[in-house]
Amino acid sequence: MIPYLEIACELTKFQSYFVTFAFYIAYVVMAPVSARTLNRLGFKNGMSVALGIMAFGALLFIPAAMTRMYILFLSGLFIMGSGLAILQTASNPYVTIIGPAESAAKRISIMGICNKLAGALAPILIGFFLQLEKADELKAEIANLSQAEMTSELNAMAMRVIPPYIGIIIVLLLLAFWVYKSDLPEVEAEEEDEAAKAANASKKTVFDFPHVILGVITLFLYVGVEVIAADSIISYGASQGIALTSAKYFATGTMIAMVVGYIMGIITIPKFIKQESALRVSAVLGIIFALLAIFTEGYTSLAFIAALGLANALMWPAIWPMALADVGKFTKEASSLLVMGIAGGAIVPLLYGALAENWSPQQAYWILVPCYLFILYFAVMGYKVRK
Repeated sequence: MIPYLEIACELTKFQSYFVTFAFYIAYVVMAPVSARTLNRLGFKNGMSVALGIMAFGALLFIPAAMTRMYILFLSGLFIMGSGLAILQTASNPYVTIIGPAESAAKRISIMGICNKLAGALAPILIGFFLQLEKADELKAEIANLSQAEMTSELNAMAMRVIPPYIGIIIVLLLLAFWVYKSDLPEVEAEEEDEAAKAANASKKTVFDFPHVILGVITLFLYVGVEVIAADSIISYGASQGIALTSAKYFATGTMIAMVVGYIMGIITIPKFIKQESALRVSAVLGIIFALLAIFTEGYTSLAFIAALGLANALMWPAIWPMALADVGKFTKEASSLLVMGIAGGAIVPLLYGALAENWSPQQAYWILVPCYLFILYFAVMGYKVRK
């Protein structure tokens, strides 16, 4: 959507990255609302409502396309992000509680693989409907068109977003209805929380656990670099002289690399490698791949951005347990803070967009290096801090 809206809505590169900002900032806004929603509705009904909210957000893309109003696109993305925030707050603990605790990691990993496979297919399918090959041609010819011709072409381009989003709306509503009518059992997490209340009796607040705060910062930076790798790669490919129709496959490559990383984690953790060690290796790979992307050109540079998917894959499953270790009765509060850390997907890519516009898309990837260095610090020392 970033390069598509950049052309269709006549945006600067910096403005185009408000796409990620509008979507991921919803996690900060909706974190407290999500908890209250689930307390009132329960996990199962909460997931159904969340899917309905996402469908409403997708619905806004229709008037947005008809008017080419960027603010409507951003509003739709924010509402979809809000629904997804509730869905994620419900689905992760639900998948954990619904079966035996010892196999929870396997269930979450399977969910993650499904998520990333969908992420791999999305750029190809959406790119097909948006006809990105025509976007390449329009971008090259736009300077030679009259104002009336340019407006007509951009209007036609914007309207191409409607068919895929109608499909998204239908799928989301069908899923919402299926979850609501399904025999999925309602579960409660209270028993598990009560069992941990005896721990850390002398602690007054979640902020008495510095490793939790460091974990939130780490998660914030991790989500930021993951979103940059996945969402900037098509636009970056265009800056390297690669057609959008070819660059979109590198976005798919990023998701495939993450799936490979998930599978490696399922096989190796904790049998062959500890989660702390996996996070250290991931951070080092992130630094190496980012530097290689900066100092190479063309398809090679693009391939190293895609390879960041492999470096990022095991960070989410490693950061969460390391940040939540020893928090006992404050697990809910700590989890809420970690969910808010997902807002890194709103802020860090926006900083990348500003650097890409005022420096260059390739040199802007320097922002990745300090992010990975902090993640490495947390993996080596930060998760041990208790005072």
